[in-house]
Amino acid sequence: MKAVALYRPKSEFARMVEEYVQDFERQRGQTIELISLDTVEGADMARLYGILQYPALLVIRDDGQLLKEWQGERLPLMDEVAGYIRQ
Repeated sequence: MKAVALYRPKSEFARMVEEYVQDFERQRGQTIELISLDTVEGADMARLYGILQYPALLVIRDDGQLLKEWQGERLPLMDEVAGYIRQ
């Protein structure tokens, strides 16, 4: 299981997402991978999972199946994300 944050590094929400990821890693000891939507990898991932609003936080199973996603500027509670990563 892995968590990925899709965002635009030069957007108004960039700092919020980066701080969320840092706080999550510090508090939970789990990693959220930051991926820029301005890269080929980020754009492809957004298309693959049908992401329309940014930033987006995804929890993806090891086989690539999307388990849970949150879209838009309102990020989920860290407890909720940690619960999905542990499944």
